[in-house]
Amino acid sequence: MARADGRAPDQLRPVVLERNANPYAEGSCLVRFGGTLVHCTASVEVGVPPFKKGTGLGWVTAEYAMLPRATVERTNRERNGPGGRSQEIQRLIGRSLRAAMGRWDFGEHTIKIDCDVLQADGGTRTASITGGCVALADACAYLAAKTGQATPFGQLVAAVSVGVLGDEVLLDLAYVEDRDAGVDANFVMRSPGDLVELQGTGENGVFSRAQFLQMLDYGERGIRALFDAQRQALGW
Repeated sequence: MARADGRAPDQLRPVVLERNANPYAEGSCLVRFGGTLVHCTASVEVGVPPFKKGTGLGWVTAEYAMLPRATVERTNRERNGPGGRSQEIQRLIGRSLRAAMGRWDFGEHTIKIDCDVLQADGGTRTASITGGCVALADACAYLAAKTGQATPFGQLVAAVSVGVLGDEVLLDLAYVEDRDAGVDANFVMRSPGDLVELQGTGENGVFSRAQFLQMLDYGERGIRALFDAQRQALGW
């Protein structure tokens, strides 16, 4: 089956990671997965949530939002707090980026990752995790310089979507593919290759063990390429 954009089944969309896109944030990255564009910032704040107070340990959390014209039709702003979908996505981003941390004894500071979707064409949560990790790495470097300690950052974390359209497994689904896919999955991995989280759902169908293993293989290959893009963006 030919893909609308001519990609091979196991090929990522063009990926761009623009580090330091926001001059005010302690860490930032403008990430593009094809037609999906997400602005990620990392802010270092003094203080931690109540369950961390008095421990001397820090925390990492995330927020996710989509601008009204990120999509073909305008969506209303979530003025009364994030809706159910946004909450689920930002929790995923937070869990994923906490897996990137190497240590927590950097004092009672919170690193907040804000992921704002400027343009949505599928894979907004995976783009947010991938770009958010670059922003987090720089915020950790800022925190290390501020405290005189080693950076608390540990290892890179990246994510990608994989799905089944018809009977074919496809990597990094654009919206037109994600809309019609019978199976949708998101893989989150930590360098060099450990799984952090796997979300897989038969949206309008089922998938075989062989298809799952192919999805895992495509996801791993795609994420290794994203690790390379992150390292290049960070100058590592």
